[in-house]
Amino acid sequence: MKLAQLEKLVVDALEDIKGRDIEVINTTKLTSLFDVIVVASGDSNRQVKSLARNVHDKAREAGVDVLSCEGEEAGEWVLVDLGDIVVHVMQPAIRSYYRLEELWGGKGPERVRRATSATTEAAAGEG
Repeated sequence: MKLAQLEKLVVDALEDIKGRDIEVINTTKLTSLFDVIVVASGDSNRQVKSLARNVHDKAREAGVDVLSCEGEEAGEWVLVDLGDIVVHVMQPAIRSYYRLEELWGGKGPERVRRATSATTEAAAGEG
């Protein structure tokens, strides 16, 4: 699966369960470990777990290997490692505390964008 298609799959899976403040961060110039980080918020432990599980399940259904899923027990911050994309689903207080968007390159428009259906549809045409 192409990176743009995987990114769209992830964002759609998050939007399906009402994930909030979905950010897509391009990390290709920062690390060779992965190409994109997706950060999203859920309002409760239950929603964070459901968001992460939906990403996990949709990726598996599409034939994508899920390398790891961490933090499901607590549900405050769940990480889903899809290889080229790492998904962080967090409660707002945890997200505010760790500020991953700033850690991975600030708020520059070339690296961070709000994920919307239009953004992911445009990205699907690039890849």
